[in-house]
Amino acid sequence: MPIVTAYDSEAHRASEHSKPISSPPPVSELRVRAHGQGALAYDTRTATNAVPVPCLHVFTDDVVTHRTSGLVSRFETTKMPLLALSFDYAGTIVPALGNDEDEEDDTSGVTRDVRAEMRARRLIEGFGALDLSCLEDMAAAPGVQADYLVACEGTASDYCTFQSAVVPQLRKLGFRVTVDAAHEWKTIEPEPRWYADIEEMEKKERDPNREDWFGVELGIELSGQRVSLLPALLDLLEKSANGDGLFDLARRAGKCVAVPVKEHVYLSLPTERLRSILRVLAELYDGKPIQKGALPVPSAKLGAMERLDEVFKNEEQLELRFTGGARDAWREAGAIGEPTPVEQPEGLRATLRPYQVYGLSWLQHLVDRGVGGVLADDMGLGKTLQTISHLALLKQRGLLTKPAIIVAPTSLVNNWAREAAKFAPRLRVLAIHGPDRAPLYEKLDSTDVVVTSYPVVIRDEEKLAETEFFILVLDEAQTIKNDKGRAHGAVRAIRTEHRLCLSGTPVENHLGELWALSDFLNPGLLGDELHFARFYRFPIEKQRNAERLETLREILSPYILRRTKAEVAKELPPKTELHRPIELRGDQRELYESIRVAAHAEVRKLIKKKGLSASTIPILGALTKLRQLCCDPRLVNVSGSIAKESAKLRVFDDLTTQLLKDGHRVLVFSQFTTMISILEESLRARKIPYTTLTGNTADRPFAIGKFEKGEVDVFLISLRAGGTGLTLTGADQVIHYDPWWNPAVQAQATDRAYRIGQSRPVFVHHLYVAGSVEERMLRLQRKKRIVADAILGEGEGSAALTEDDVELLFAPLGAR
Repeated sequence: MPIVTAYDSEAHRASEHSKPISSPPPVSELRVRAHGQGALAYDTRTATNAVPVPCLHVFTDDVVTHRTSGLVSRFETTKMPLLALSFDYAGTIVPALGNDEDEEDDTSGVTRDVRAEMRARRLIEGFGALDLSCLEDMAAAPGVQADYLVACEGTASDYCTFQSAVVPQLRKLGFRVTVDAAHEWKTIEPEPRWYADIEEMEKKERDPNREDWFGVELGIELSGQRVSLLPALLDLLEKSANGDGLFDLARRAGKCVAVPVKEHVYLSLPTERLRSILRVLAELYDGKPIQKGALPVPSAKLGAMERLDEVFKNEEQLELRFTGGARDAWREAGAIGEPTPVEQPEGLRATLRPYQVYGLSWLQHLVDRGVGGVLADDMGLGKTLQTISHLALLKQRGLLTKPAIIVAPTSLVNNWAREAAKFAPRLRVLAIHGPDRAPLYEKLDSTDVVVTSYPVVIRDEEKLAETEFFILVLDEAQTIKNDKGRAHGAVRAIRTEHRLCLSGTPVENHLGELWALSDFLNPGLLGDELHFARFYRFPIEKQRNAERLETLREILSPYILRRTKAEVAKELPPKTELHRPIELRGDQRELYESIRVAAHAEVRKLIKKKGLSASTIPILGALTKLRQLCCDPRLVNVSGSIAKESAKLRVFDDLTTQLLKDGHRVLVFSQFTTMISILEESLRARKIPYTTLTGNTADRPFAIGKFEKGEVDVFLISLRAGGTGLTLTGADQVIHYDPWWNPAVQAQATDRAYRIGQSRPVFVHHLYVAGSVEERMLRLQRKKRIVADAILGEGEGSAALTEDDVELLFAPLGAR
């Protein structure tokens, strides 16, 4: 007959687990055990009604681990948190029986309630504790009495989570838990009250380039004493910049994280609360070290403290204190994104649309708050008109006591002057450009608005430094995206009270460009360049880290205003993007493959020798040759080549013939001016009137006027010369003859036609050679577009060019 004990059955064990630990055993029990070779023995100990109380002692002691590496074997001794389990039977304390022991092994003389004891063990193990008797390579050191290991080589957070989260539950279930005074992972219970102090820093402690820095302290009140947690929290934040800490917290949902308070004492915080606190610190922190217990923070960042207050809003666990001018600075910083509505200026010869009125209110608000910003509206939504209205309203308010200065690309200087005269005739505008500009500086005292170009600012840096301006406006501000470039240095040298950037593409290639703009507008807002790269650019671009992306958005959102056409210009007709693949055949295909094979081999050698970053220029040169060949074989000088015909040119001829026959007007963009010349030959051969705009065009207004007046229906434009600053709503068809690396640049070009004032549907034709470097460029364009969209609230991250991308670009024709 089989012998059945209480825990031989898995189902029985599950049902017993649900019973209370403290359920009393029967008054008398008959235990049946296997004895010897099948003989039966009867245990007739006297049973009692004593209810066993499980007692758990938490302590730190040595654990020995057996490690092997190949033929080498060694033992390591490490301090770890341990648990000793015992039971109190009406004042008699007995040690727990091991999982491999039974009552026969007990020498205490006390009748044991085995079922209750086993339920207690199952509960402890259910919370993750490890039975030492079941571990093969780990054991308590000789002389150490322990039953469980809290975690197997865990972290401080793992150890503290047991005490802060598990121990309270065990106590509710009837356990008597004690923590050894020498335990090395003690936690503070319950969570103490937090404090946050914001005080104005003394002048000698301030950043020498700024006047508005404040010190922020953050910590807890413990036994009547304040204990700063800034060092520990910033350490977690620094780890997060390397891919640890903050981002790993997402995987610890429902658990706690140990924040060191003092030696062997931790504050165990729920992960969600800690993540919220660290996100606020990430906004405040710019890499500067703690000074006298406080974190240096520019006033522009103090608005983040409001989010810290929200972390504790339901529990009144945070005491927020201000000294000096800190409270006023906090209120101002928190109000940056809330403009007061204004009316358009008197005498403005235009009726602003509702979104433009909001833009005007936002621009005025930036001036009132003394901060810089980026008006990043989609191309064609009227950034120029909003800016002119802004300057006119500043004059109306009596603030334009010193002139404003607008810096724009050379090709747009006259356009700014014309638009200002057209919409705000009360503004006195002076355009400073051209070789005979020197006498114009004498008129600055009688001028409201100066318009000049980036090249002039570079050449006349010393002359411009003699005048202090009220506001500096940068049009196409992505021009200063390289903070080491001459243009960036020259505009920084202009003395001005306020700064404003206009750009539909504040991020074209990478986040470093955004840092350059932000640091120009609001120095210190994103920390120095190294801090920004570690804290934001690398995690977002390389690791696609959503936490860092969201933090960066929160910091920048008050300083960037972006509206898309889909959001605010719903009266615009539809825009249709058409991608037209073209197959290379015959001699042109053979020439492409021969050049590609040779270039690919050379590029591989170069990368192997110098690395990817040092090989960028030669790689781009090789790719340019392939791109030119896709456009037309005549762009590539290859001796002995018999390839003369261009597959893409044939498609272009057929497309333009049909579009003109159907009554459309066409803009044609190409990156290569030599290709523009070939397109001119094609149009002349077909007797099609056209006009051209490139960097070599002597009379830009004349070329533009021919198309605007309807004298011609085809406008050939080089991407660099005419991709910005033009309004050509007379066109309803746009042809991009060749793709460019940066999708934002092509989008800007398209928006010469697709902007406010366009009444017809716009069709955009993208011509590309199928399976070639051009098609793969379009694939990489989508990756680049993610960079800008992510920061401007339209996407989720970014990726940078890699060796895999290079291999993709040089892959054989048609390879997937």
